Amino acid sequence: MESIPSHPARPPKENGELPVAQTKTSPEGITQQLAKALAHPLRVRILSSLHKGVSSPNQLSQELGEPLGNVSYHVKTLLEYDCVELVKTEPRRGAVEHFYRATERAFFSASDWEKIPASARKGISGSILETIGHDATEALMAGSIDARTDSHVSRTPLILDDQGWTEVTALLAETLGKAIEIQEEAATRLSDGKSDSIDSKLAILHFEAPKAKSGK
Repeated sequence: MESIPSHPARPPKENGELPVAQTKTSPEGITQQLAKALAHPLRVRILSSLHKGVSSPNQLSQELGEPLGNVSYHVKTLLEYDCVELVKTEPRRGAVEHFYRATERAFFSASDWEKIPASARKGISGSILETIGHDATEALMAGSIDARTDSHVSRTPLILDDQGWTEVTALLAETLGKAIEIQEEAATRLSDGKSDSIDSKLAILHFEAPKAKSGK
């Protein structure tokens, strides 16, 4: 499953199915739109930024370090897929600047995710993994990834059976839901001016590893 950090959000289902970000559309069109929307890593980064607040392609271009033309193209694509919506326009030096925000976040269940063709799932996973890699590399180069002594970076190989796999998946879904709740509580404190904001990135990965080749 894949997920794009955002708010507001609803917690994972009680049966532990891991949520996946989707667009606000009819159930019949969700799968197709999600696959297309997340098929490019820059669109994933744009969506992640727009989930934090309203922004224009020009501002996104500066934030993401990408050419304005590329950003504008992908914002328009996300608009077509109903992943973002136009909030306002403002005159800028004889032109008009458009400001967008991400549409309301929803989730795919595991059964919904199964409906996506394997080739599309691979593309979505690759796109989000590339985005995670970009985020981690950016933090590493800036020195922020280890600026705090309580940050968390780990890699833990596991050997599980079917029940263990299901239990770990449910645990990660629960963790994601709790993290979103904590973010919402922090937003309330931040609005009251009781604390300073800390920009962070949370990535959760749990996947089946390829079988070891014989003789190794």
